[in-house]
Amino acid sequence: MDDSASLLDDVAGDSDPSHSVEWRHLTVPNEHHGDRLDRVLAHCVPEFSRSYLQQLIEQGAVLLAASPVTKSSSKVKAGAALSVELRATPQSQAFKPEAMALDVVYQDAHLFIVNKPAGLVVHPAPGNWSGTLLNGILALDKQSALLPRAGIVHRLDKDTSGLMVVARTRQGMDALVHKIAAREVKRQYWAFASGHWRFGAGYTLDQPVGRDPANRLRMAAVDLSRQSGKTASTTFDLVDQADLGCWVQCTLHTGRTHQIRVHMAHLGYPLVADAVYGGRPGAGMTRQALHAFHLAFAHPVTGVPLEFRAELPEDMRKAATIWALSYNGN
Repeated sequence: MDDSASLLDDVAGDSDPSHSVEWRHLTVPNEHHGDRLDRVLAHCVPEFSRSYLQQLIEQGAVLLAASPVTKSSSKVKAGAALSVELRATPQSQAFKPEAMALDVVYQDAHLFIVNKPAGLVVHPAPGNWSGTLLNGILALDKQSALLPRAGIVHRLDKDTSGLMVVARTRQGMDALVHKIAAREVKRQYWAFASGHWRFGAGYTLDQPVGRDPANRLRMAAVDLSRQSGKTASTTFDLVDQADLGCWVQCTLHTGRTHQIRVHMAHLGYPLVADAVYGGRPGAGMTRQALHAFHLAFAHPVTGVPLEFRAELPEDMRKAATIWALSYNGN
């Protein structure tokens, strides 16, 4: 939660890029004679990051002696005249309200509970600078602009559906962050996997999770004596199974990146359609078959017990029917 200042600056800005342009006219200082252009700009315009300034250079928004320069590595001479058009970038425009249809299953003065659909990214990031849950929350509740990450205290992967809690006040957010860290928020998921489940009821896997050394885009089950990672614990219970696959309930005790997906794959049950972790398509699923169906915790301000459930989304219901899986209600 260390980016609250930059987030507040972003969301408080004018959302119209045409109103977010400013020209700076500079002279290269003597001590920077012969330096790279991006380094000089970072010194002369310290309130912006070097990466942002490099983007402006590449876009032709930096003029040297009135002519565009598009290479950050270009060397400049002392006394040279520089002009910089400080444009809005996708990153600077990311934290903007965007009206969208969100399934809010509960709200009060301090929090929202949202049932996120598969395909919705939670936070803006490269490739998804807009159209995220954060953008939708900013449109739904103006006061969320005053909170780090618009009050989002945990996340679901883009292609995982289900329940998320979002804070509406700083008091609620701080308490929720503490509860999650203290494992006082119960989070349960339903997962579909191919194969016949062979573990008993209440099987708990304690297996650290870290960055996959062979593929930095994946996580992996790791040995902490040899690799970096964090402890991770998940309890698994069989809901139902049929000839083609199984339906497993997963209870998180920690919240590591891709934890359930990694743990299921480690046990030999990669999620259906989870290509990142070896899951094969099946039963019409086109995204990993994972749904956050149960969320329970004491209200962060009042202490009143809260509990929410979200039934299977349409694609997983159809998959259950195809595989002849049936929920027994437990």
